[in-house]
Amino acid sequence: MRMRERVVVLGPPGAGKGTQCKLLSAARGLLHLSTGDLLRAEVATASTLGEQVKAVLNRGDLVSDDLVLAIVRNRLSMHQEGWLLDGFPRNSSQAAMLDDLLADLGQPLQVALQLQVPEEELVARLLSRGRSDDSEAVVRKRLQIYGQQTEPINAHYQGRGLLKCVDGLGSIEEVATRICNSLEEHQHSQETIC
Repeated sequence: MRMRERVVVLGPPGAGKGTQCKLLSAARGLLHLSTGDLLRAEVATASTLGEQVKAVLNRGDLVSDDLVLAIVRNRLSMHQEGWLLDGFPRNSSQAAMLDDLLADLGQPLQVALQLQVPEEELVARLLSRGRSDDSEAVVRKRLQIYGQQTEPINAHYQGRGLLKCVDGLGSIEEVATRICNSLEEHQHSQETIC
């Protein structure tokens, strides 16, 4: 029997997180929680949280960690089956807050998947998207910010024995196979320990 998987997917811009999360959620029956989608959905419901998010976004500000966490709590408290988070946490502080939230909900994280792609490949991928605001300088700056703010999360999860690194190079199918294999290996190692 497959356990109810609870997964965080990490990786720099251009690593293919969104694509792989969609495939993984479909293949394994997991609820895909993308931070951006969650925020948009909350605004669309016109809930109290949604109105708070809308006001923040209308000011052009970033949504606070507390507000994002409240939305994540809301969704996970209604969903006891497996899930995966895409785009959250983004820094070590958010990772610690997420740990506390998941402990409170009785849904501890089981694995953090880190998609690894060399920087030059990330730059090429991001530039090939053809977004008008994506110059090479802008892309490299985004990757630099990711390195400073988000990469330290790897150490957080590695210290807890939850980090699994996956090679993000190759076709979409090849990467998806590596991710599934990594999850199966991790699940087997957890069953062996327990």
